[in-house]
Amino acid sequence: MRALDERAIRTSFINCSKGEAKRLSVPRDLDERPWDDLDFFGWRDPGAPDRSYLVAELDGRPTGVALRFQQARAGSFRRSMCGLCLTTHPRGGVSLMTARRAGAAGREGNSVGLYMCTDLACSLYLRGRKTPEGGGRFEESLTVEEQIARALGNLSAFVAKVTG
Repeated sequence: MRALDERAIRTSFINCSKGEAKRLSVPRDLDERPWDDLDFFGWRDPGAPDRSYLVAELDGRPTGVALRFQQARAGSFRRSMCGLCLTTHPRGGVSLMTARRAGAAGREGNSVGLYMCTDLACSLYLRGRKTPEGGGRFEESLTVEEQIARALGNLSAFVAKVTG
């Protein structure tokens, strides 16, 4: 993924108003991010623990999606699998991320969801740059490049549901 600046990130969002995009918390360490290892840029909002954001390069331009999720409940010890990268995590490592749909459907309260790594570090898990705490990656016959293509296809399908 190519490096993004704050302006490009804020103008990329498809499922929130310009005012909401202007107020959202963008990380200040954009220059230090491993852009070459990212298929999409995702982060959690430090000021709102139930909000996350992701920006992917789709059709040659940055496309941002605002997400919400619930924190894991105490006592839930099941393993879960990310719907993007297929990494498994113990409790709290995967969350149902919901996105308000774009346009009139979103203003009427319609949303779509996908189980994703709560830290949105799917790209790093796929490349072996980050190891899931207590979770794991299944050994697959697909190459890393094929796994990345699959994850990007899953992400693209999710974003299509947000826009469509």
